[in-house]
Amino acid sequence: MAAGENYHNSLTSFGQCYVQNDSSGELYYTIDGSVDFYGEPALKQDTGKWRSCFFILGAECCERMAFYGVSSHLVDSITKKLDLQRVIAVQTVTIWQGTTYIVPLIGAILADSYIGRYWTIVAFSSIQFIGVCALIITGSIPTFEPTVCVERYCASTAVRQYTAILVGLSLIALGTGGVKPCVAVFGGDQFDEYDLRERRMKGSYFNWFYFATCVGIFVASFFIVRIQYTSAWSVGFLVPALSMGISIAFILSGTPFYRFHKPRQNPFTTMFQVLVASCRNWNLDVPEDSSLLYETQNGGFTIEEKFKLKHTDTLRFLDKAAVISNAELVNENLYNPWRLCTVNQVEQLKALINLFPIWATGITLHAARVQVSTLFVEQGMLMDTKIDSFSLNVDLLGVFEYTSGIILVPLYDKVIIPIVRRFTGNEKGFSKLQQIGIGHFISVLSMVAAAIVETIRLNIAKELGLVYHDKNAIPLNILWQLPQYILFGISMVFSYPAQLEFFYDESPVALRSLCNAFLMLSFGFGYYMTSSFLHIVKYCTSKGDKIGWLPKNLNEGHLDYVFWTSAGISFLNMLIFIIYAMKFKQRKAL
Repeated sequence: MAAGENYHNSLTSFGQCYVQNDSSGELYYTIDGSVDFYGEPALKQDTGKWRSCFFILGAECCERMAFYGVSSHLVDSITKKLDLQRVIAVQTVTIWQGTTYIVPLIGAILADSYIGRYWTIVAFSSIQFIGVCALIITGSIPTFEPTVCVERYCASTAVRQYTAILVGLSLIALGTGGVKPCVAVFGGDQFDEYDLRERRMKGSYFNWFYFATCVGIFVASFFIVRIQYTSAWSVGFLVPALSMGISIAFILSGTPFYRFHKPRQNPFTTMFQVLVASCRNWNLDVPEDSSLLYETQNGGFTIEEKFKLKHTDTLRFLDKAAVISNAELVNENLYNPWRLCTVNQVEQLKALINLFPIWATGITLHAARVQVSTLFVEQGMLMDTKIDSFSLNVDLLGVFEYTSGIILVPLYDKVIIPIVRRFTGNEKGFSKLQQIGIGHFISVLSMVAAAIVETIRLNIAKELGLVYHDKNAIPLNILWQLPQYILFGISMVFSYPAQLEFFYDESPVALRSLCNAFLMLSFGFGYYMTSSFLHIVKYCTSKGDKIGWLPKNLNEGHLDYVFWTSAGISFLNMLIFIIYAMKFKQRKAL
């Protein structure tokens, strides 16, 4: 051999991907089947890891900056711009925000089944950029400017502009919804999960992904909103547009360094096929020997074979979908996927079902997060906002949730994890389920802190005779709210990155974007759960002549009871999470 004398090649075929060792024992190609931009097997030294993640984290930071730069001041903006009632503006923004958590299902299906995560991010980021630019245009073109009018005589102009703004907001919702399920997963794809060192890096990546998210939201909430308060409509949305443009530039700049995973299948089709086939085969017996169940054999060590899931003994009814009937054996008809499915298909559906309880408990956690931006703010509006000669904006306290993330993520990743690793022996310090559980517990403490502050506030109002003076701030400084904001910020530092990594690791490879979309969907359900919870509280506590816990004047009500109830629900939800987390761990150990 010439130059090849310095290398010994141990080539193992994984489809088109080869694993090649150099003389130092380092793998030359990735083992997980990832490819470069040109579809060739990805070189470990030239692609992936932190080099490519730098661009993804930068894109995430700027995208969050753009989105929150639009959403943080949106209610006030459209209220003043369109002369709408505030309640209508709030309803419009709420529906819009809820939509951003439903659209991820579309982006996930496109990414997993058709165009891959990279092109999904590029396409939907562009849509989001166009949407922000559309908002700028609505404040720049005279035909969309509201005319000076008296009462109802300017209706046509208002409708025209309202429609134009809704188009812009719809494009933003579609764009950010398409990006959300893909960007975190795309970053996870940059680490070869079959390489011990890269797998450890991946755990750290999800922590820094949340850090980038917090930085983007912090900048938007603290700086961009200040610009919008003092500038014209079009100028106020110019900074978010620039941020979105920079986000797209980040994603495109990292193209030569990315690792790509090819889309494989339509997840909903395969899941429905398993359900239909198992129902059709309801009268068939599942053999004790799982090797008798149907599975395709591609031959060799293809990447498809490598990622096939092994048979498990849970949810046995679904195994009927993979039972080969006598009629199919006689006719050799093994090609109707609506009557016979592979073990891999069945196990993919089982995996999603087994993840469901962990996912469902996340809804309550995110419902508590909604209260941070709603009830916490309402509480703060009735407190003393003056600090010396400076008056603190109530909305600014929400920034401390993300400030906690900015401060604690580096501390957690570089200090806490290495210390905990010495005691647990876990390469990531805490397991992902332990991290999520800690997040649940601290969120309970946040609700308890809010309840205590509200109890103190109401007692002061009664002592000073200010119960019926809701326009006057109760002389309790708003800084008393800091612990509840900071505690919830700490809760998210533990729970959110862990949720991202947990669903990435435990979901089938072909369904990772979809599982991440479901995680985003739990955020949306959190909005609906909070809304339903408050409606139930108002209905149940204000029957008859009772004023209830949530009257118009909160000094007369019992917002503290609402927080205590939320803390109780969150605590019960935490116990349910612990039970299912233990069952999940036992199932994995089998």
